[in-house]
Amino acid sequence: MPVLLSPPEAAALLPVPGVRLGVAEAAIRKLNRKDLTLIELAPGARVAGVFTQNRFCAAPVQVCKANLPAGDIRALVINTGVANAGTGEPGLIAARATCEAVAGQLGIAALQVLPFSTGVILEPLPVERLVAGLPAAKAALKADGWFDAAHGIMTTDTVPKATSRQVLIGGKTVTLTGISKGAGMIKPNMATMLGFLATDADVAQPVLDALLKEVADLSFNSITVDGDTSTNDSYILIATGQAGNATIADTASADYAAFRAAVLDVSIWLAQAIVRDGEGATKFMTLQLEGGKDRDECRKVGYAIGHSPLVKTAFFASDPNLGRILAAIGYAGISDLDVGGVRVWLGSEGEEVLVAEQGGRAAAYREEDGARIMKAAEITVRVDLGRGRTAATMWTCDFSYDYVKINADYRS
Repeated sequence: MPVLLSPPEAAALLPVPGVRLGVAEAAIRKLNRKDLTLIELAPGARVAGVFTQNRFCAAPVQVCKANLPAGDIRALVINTGVANAGTGEPGLIAARATCEAVAGQLGIAALQVLPFSTGVILEPLPVERLVAGLPAAKAALKADGWFDAAHGIMTTDTVPKATSRQVLIGGKTVTLTGISKGAGMIKPNMATMLGFLATDADVAQPVLDALLKEVADLSFNSITVDGDTSTNDSYILIATGQAGNATIADTASADYAAFRAAVLDVSIWLAQAIVRDGEGATKFMTLQLEGGKDRDECRKVGYAIGHSPLVKTAFFASDPNLGRILAAIGYAGISDLDVGGVRVWLGSEGEEVLVAEQGGRAAAYREEDGARIMKAAEITVRVDLGRGRTAATMWTCDFSYDYVKINADYRS
């Protein structure tokens, strides 16, 4: 079960004017499974996207990156089961054929379609099944289809991930609703993780593009389950412009500040939901890195701790073998790190214990304190590098026996 994450209530997911969603069973990999999601956008919607930096990026990612700059995107199509990655030229042909099929269904151009796939890598996409499922997905299109869509993009996820917010901007109520998927192969680098966030706010395209890159860095690019960057990572921000607010074009304005805060809030929630539902996860860990010279070295330390199998298994066992955290900090790649200036705390439920300082165990630290804190479902590891004033926050989870079981049986 995910760590303190409940499935969303359908009624809590708010429709976004200008967006309709439909889900179908296309038997792309397994029978009797919602595996095809179609999202239709009203004319005038603006779309921004960030994508995986994995050099083996999937065919749909390549097609998205080719189609997105043309603008006037009118539809997104997402399939699960097969990632269409590591499939060479046939994969690109399949992704383009998918766009053409969606275009035919909706009466738009193929360049106005963005395709997304998630699932097993190195297997061909059964595009004929996908195409055969599109009429059912089109027939299911509805404004309140977010709940079904959250289910339709899942792979090894144990619960759907979706949330909504409303914020007042320029005297107008603006709605934001987002969904994400992912549980394993998670170390986004943009950008198997997918995220889609839609709003009816009116936002200028350059502002939308810049904002998405910023919030992706502070949310999806600040999580890790297992340190593997997927071939298919994508995060999409859609603004339909139907809320009636004055166009947000000035990043120094109060309207932009309110909108940015809402987008960041939803993005962090969706990103954390992926970690909470990490494959086999039993613990959710917040990594607070501070005292760095710059954000890059804070993130290096965060990833070193968050990726370490030794750290992650210790947290699973509630074993305060916390020297593993020091070892991870030491190999994070800060060549001139003064270990004598590093301090490490462990905390949960309002309690925080100083574990290490001056190059070793803190004088007041007791192992029973560490063991007690590590039994909690949510734990904070705070590290002060003692080098500057920059900070960063990241999120990860533990490694349990079930992580191995899930990935050993993934294709069966």
